[in-house]
Amino acid sequence: MSSSSEKCPVDHSSLSASPDKCPVDHKARSSWFSFFSSSSDAASTHSSSHPPSHPNGAPSVLPLDREVSSIPRVDGGNWVYPSQAQFYAAMARKKHNPQASDMQVVVPIHNAVNERAWAEVMKWETQQGGDKCGGVKLVSFKGRPKDLTPRARWRTLLGYSPPFDRHDWVVDRCGTRIRYVIDFYTGHNAGSPNNLSFYLDARPALDNWDGVRMRVERFWERWTGKLRGSPAPPSGHAQSST
Repeated sequence: MSSSSEKCPVDHSSLSASPDKCPVDHKARSSWFSFFSSSSDAASTHSSSHPPSHPNGAPSVLPLDREVSSIPRVDGGNWVYPSQAQFYAAMARKKHNPQASDMQVVVPIHNAVNERAWAEVMKWETQQGGDKCGGVKLVSFKGRPKDLTPRARWRTLLGYSPPFDRHDWVVDRCGTRIRYVIDFYTGHNAGSPNNLSFYLDARPALDNWDGVRMRVERFWERWTGKLRGSPAPPSGHAQSST
């Protein structure tokens, strides 16, 4: 796989071109790591005494293998997630005080969250015409954890907890670029502190005609479905636990 394919569907804008960099937006890193590690058993059994042996400075106990995502790129192939060693090294460079024992928990959850985010985007893209040119592909992405969307800001004013992260993903649908906004919320622990739960609120941004049209159509389908007593389409929310 070429070097251009060794990427992960999270913002790269704050990283250098070094191939051992973990391709994850460090603006959002501390909030994600805090969310994951606070709910894992590994957080209470840290061990930071392993001598580094990987070139990137990560402990030798951390694997270098990487998982290929299901998210297609515009130039062919799929995006690739960072290895546990890359994840650790990137956090260490940003002074986030990572622990090797946490990586086996954080990295799989990071990958699963991105897979769920893509699944939510694809729900919106169903019957939008992307299948005519080989399917919808992810073009770019940006983490914006400090920028509340209007919907998230309104919910916060109503007393709900704010999202712990926000991503903007741009997809290509047969030459048409659509920006999606994804808010990440923590959910309930389902009776167990080790059972992570999160909600994804994914929807097209209202910055072009396609985004407005899709949002209006979804709103109309939901409410006409309720009036007729038929099942309404998904609202864009997702829940997952691990």
